Amino acid sequence: MEIREAQKFIKDKYFEKDSLRGVFKSFTWLVEEVGELGEALLKGSYKDIREEIADVTAWTLSIANLVDIDAEEAFKEKYCLD
Repeated sequence: MEIREAQKFIKDKYFEKDSLRGVFKSFTWLVEEVGELGEALLKGSYKDIREEIADVTAWTLSIANLVDIDAEEAFKEKYCLD
């Protein structure tokens, strides 16, 4: 799955709920998930780390949807040298 496809999946599934919550409350959820990722890293649990990386990615894509940013394009512009 490409980043753009993942972003569309998140938008189709969560955009209505995310819109009602708003960008700053959604950002708070992202920060919470980053904290949980930190805890998983400290525990060293591969399973938990994988789950939290997925959560952080999903919340990041949700925020990208709320602010109308194509996350794949932004990533390519920042990190891919052509």
